[in-house]
Amino acid sequence: MSATGVVSHFGPRPEIALLARNENPYGPAPSALAAITDTSVKGCYYADGGVSYITEMIAERHGVSPKQVVMGSGSTELLCAIALAWGGQGKILCPGLFWDTTVQYGEKKGATATRIALTPTMQVDVAGMGAAFGEGVSLVQICNPNNPTGMVVPQPELRALAAQVTPHATLLIDEAYNELTDDPEDNSVIDLVREGQDVIVCRTFSKIYGMAGMRVGYAITSEANAERISGYLMSFGGNVSGLSAAIASYDDFGFLERSKAMILEGREMILDAVATAGLTALPSQTNFVFVEVPDADKVRAAMAERGIMIRGAYGPWTQYSRVSTGLLPDVERYAAALPEVIDSLS
Repeated sequence: MSATGVVSHFGPRPEIALLARNENPYGPAPSALAAITDTSVKGCYYADGGVSYITEMIAERHGVSPKQVVMGSGSTELLCAIALAWGGQGKILCPGLFWDTTVQYGEKKGATATRIALTPTMQVDVAGMGAAFGEGVSLVQICNPNNPTGMVVPQPELRALAAQVTPHATLLIDEAYNELTDDPEDNSVIDLVREGQDVIVCRTFSKIYGMAGMRVGYAITSEANAERISGYLMSFGGNVSGLSAAIASYDDFGFLERSKAMILEGREMILDAVATAGLTALPSQTNFVFVEVPDADKVRAAMAERGIMIRGAYGPWTQYSRVSTGLLPDVERYAAALPEVIDSLS
């Protein structure tokens, strides 16, 4: 605890292994922390200067105009804004299982969503979404890699869907976990934005950058779409601490490499524990693993008794348990407990 005692209000208690929320405990980067300290005295001012600077950095990296980049309070704010803006004009077409909190927000405000079931192998059914696409759909939304399954949507399928959808409606790809994939550039569709297709890509500083609690995200799209999204935002694009951390660590490739290496090590530890327990898991390219278990809620409860926090069932998918890659000692606790928990349920 710090001298002020404030630090105790954030993050898990020391005895808790938090593996439930896809956070990256290896961030923020040292460069980000130094920037936060330096800029904290500027917290009395609105953050528009920082918004402009990080917007230009993002635009330069991806070869787009700054007018094609929209900053938000995490990508969540942007995704909610898109659900409102596009959901008011037509249906949202999306997978049956993905991170749909923002679509649910749109539904509460009057939007209508059509959900297409996953394939028998738990993949996003891109062909099924293409078959369901038609008049009245204003937005097609996919999370890639998908949360909670952790699997990447194959690019040929995704690009074929884009060719079908974008002449008539907008394709939204949530790439929150892109930097954690084996090949981030090839697993992204930002190039389709540069080509002028009606595509929105959302990214976040919450995952690889380890800034989940600092709420910085962005969308890359056409100028017209960017202006439309901006009209539905509730914030001014971020806060001084979050934006200064983002600016300082955006090009901190040394930190990003180290952070990703630790995440991948934790993921392999989870997969080894799954095999040791006689279980199987879906192939993951994220900082979490979707493990097939007898009963996800019972596994969650048994782990909680041991001070290990993981996710329970996602609706009817009661036989899949999502486990995040937290600190390696916490992952070790999960790995040690998993065989015992499975045996106790058997």
